[in-house]
Amino acid sequence: MNSLKGLLRIRIKRGVNLAVRDINTSDPYIIIRMGAQKLRTRIMERDVNPVWNEDLTIFVYDPDLPIKLEVYDHDFFSTDDKMGDAEFHIQPFVEGLKKNLKSVPSGTVITRIKPMKTNCLAEESCITWTHSAVVQDLCLRLRNVECGEVEIELHWIDVPETN
Repeated sequence: MNSLKGLLRIRIKRGVNLAVRDINTSDPYIIIRMGAQKLRTRIMERDVNPVWNEDLTIFVYDPDLPIKLEVYDHDFFSTDDKMGDAEFHIQPFVEGLKKNLKSVPSGTVITRIKPMKTNCLAEESCITWTHSAVVQDLCLRLRNVECGEVEIELHWIDVPETN
């Protein structure tokens, strides 16, 4: 079994122009998966532009595994409707953690990741050194749906070595 590399705190900021799955709106929530781990946000009732500002923390054993994000519409009397999905990789973020940044001014951009057909970025994502921490903001365009984006922010939490 791989050893724990650290914890990744994913701040689910907000959804933008999410798909309508009820009469005029949706009741969205997000599921985050990495390997066998699965975490979920709270349900935002009747809102296609929800603001979650909710932190989900996953254990990172293998930073090469993709993180999958799925958006669903909560339904009381039937199966929840899918509202799109996205996938992203944290390797560039983890590489930024390895750099010696102690003397670098806060707000310095370490890496820029451009949107491409091979990623779900809706716009350029910057990995920055902010307040003595490496932070990445991502705006993910949802796939397999007619519209919608989800904005998230990544923060790393080191774990002490255990012997």
